Amino acid sequence: MKYECTLCGYIYDVVYGDPDNGVEPGTSFEDVPDSWVCPLCGATKDFFNKID
Repeated sequence: MKYECTLCGYIYDVVYGDPDNGVEPGTSFEDVPDSWVCPLCGATKDFFNKID
């Protein structure tokens, strides 16, 4: 599963997570803390859309 930031195009990939920002690999996007923001532009989770 992948999710794209609609502001900057960053891709959150569940396989890789975002370990540099405290999200372990394999963490579903729903389980990413609400306090997490896009590591590139700072957008909140509300700005991400699921992609195929």
